[in-house]
This record gives sequence, C-alpha cells and structure tokens, in this order.
Amino acid sequence: MTQFPFSNEALTAHVKWLSLEKFNRAFTHKASFNSRLRTTGGRFFPKDCHLDFNPKMAQLPEFDKIILHELTHYHLYIQKRGYHHQDAEFKQLLKAVGGLRYAPALTRPKWRYVCENCGSIYPRQRKIDPKKYRCGRCHGKLNLNQ
Repeated sequence: MTQFPFSNEALTAHVKWLSLEKFNRAFTHKASFNSRLRTTGGRFFPKDCHLDFNPKMAQLPEFDKIILHELTHYHLYIQKRGYHHQDAEFKQLLKAVGGLRYAPALTRPKWRYVCENCGSIYPRQRKIDPKKYRCGRCHGKLNLNQ
C-alpha cells in the first residue's frame, strides 16, 4: 500500500486554505490523493467538482503550485468561464496566482543519445538500439552517451 504524505482531510484543508489565500474564494468540495495518477500532478472533475492529486508529487516543493493549477480549473468552472488549458482566461488566472502550467517530471532519463553529425541530444527513459534509429534532424548516426 502506498504511504501518502498526509491524509485526504489534511489535503482538503490545505486546498481550502490556498483557495482563500490566492483566489479569495472558498473551495467547498473534496480533495484526495489518487495513486493511479502517474505523470500528471492532479485532476479536476467537472462532474462533481472534486480534485485528485498524485501522491508522488506531494513530496515536491512545487506541490502548492500544482494545487493552484487545479484550483484555477475549479474556480473558472464554478464561474462558468473558460477553464480549459487552451482558454485565455485560464492562462491569465494561472499566471496571476503563480501556478504551474505543466507538472514537473518525476524521473530523469536514464539514457542519452547524441547525433554524431549535428550533436542533437535525445534523452530516453528506455535503452534503444542505435542501429535502428537515426537523428530526426539530419538523419545522422546516434551514439550512446551517458
């Protein structure tokens, strides 16, 4: 079983505090951890307006900024304004409150391939066979460079 940094009740209380602090609006729904989230920091559900957060991201120093991102979706949806990522209102409010636009990466790439012609770098999580792949820019040969 995954050990969460703090309880769902404590998370909800922290989200409510951040909502009042940054948006001057109350967060009246639930926030919880969802261990099935892998690469995303959190999710907003318009159907019932609850928030899910990745417990692995909770240990990062940017976790409050991830919460602000999801609260931006929440408050814009409640106000019936543009709450999607591509909406200008979302981008403006997110910038105003200081939230993150994208979730930080949890893992570093283990392998690094370099083109011998142009020097383009290709970081990869999994090892690849350089004989099968070429550089996307100049079609040069790739070499493993750790």
